[in-house]
Formats: sequence, structure tokens, C-alpha cells
Amino acid sequence: MAKILIVEARYYEHLNDLLLLGARAAIEAAGQAHETVTVPGALEIPAAIMLASESDRYDGFVALGVVIRGETYHFEIVAGESARGIMALTMDGLAIGNGILTVENEAQALERAHPTHKDKGGEAAKAALALMELRARFA
Repeated sequence: MAKILIVEARYYEHLNDLLLLGARAAIEAAGQAHETVTVPGALEIPAAIMLASESDRYDGFVALGVVIRGETYHFEIVAGESARGIMALTMDGLAIGNGILTVENEAQALERAHPTHKDKGGEAAKAALALMELRARFA
């Protein structure tokens, strides 16, 4: 049984709860185990994944969080840099499903996070599982 670490930014707790429901359901449906750790925001997710990867305890990772556009340039920095950090780690061989939502408003986030709607948490978990399978296939 593989073990997946879900790394979540709890900035918007009610939205992350929905992302977590979807991610956990997808991982459990695949018969895999999971743990969850929490970080303050999306910018900390890549660092947490990198630190956890050094333990060799996890076969894959799911990044979950929500970044909603505000009135300043901060949205672009958080959205872009968190995605860049995750992509760099995947290029180093880690199996990561990116479920960090980058949206204009809370309504968009709710639609994407809810497990019975767009289920982006579940999709991120399935992406991590698919990458884990590919890594095993090419090993």
C-alpha cells in the first residue's frame, strides 16, 4: 500500500475542508493510505513537500489550498510561485497532484472545491496517483 501526504494551506478553512473531502475520498477509493499536514499558506506548500520527501515515508503528495484574487499584486505572486515550486519538485521526480485553486472569488472556489461539483481535491489526488503509477512503470 502506498502512502500519500496531503499538504494543505488552511487559509480558507471552509473551502479546504471541501478539497480535503475530495482528495481523501479519491485516495481511499484507490486503496491507498494518507496523512495530512497543514501549512499557513500556499507559498509554504512546496517547502513542506520537499521536507517531507526527504523522509522517504511518502510515495506521493497532494497540494491543496485556495488563492483568491484580492486588490493587490500579491495574488499573482502566491499563485505563480506556489505553482512554480510544485512544478520544480515534480521535475525532480516527485509525484504531486496540484490542487491549489487560483480563482477570482469565493463562488468560483466553492464550485471547484466541492466534491459533488468540480472536485478539484479529488482530481489532484488522482493526478498524484497517476504519476505514482507512471513512476513505477518506468522504474
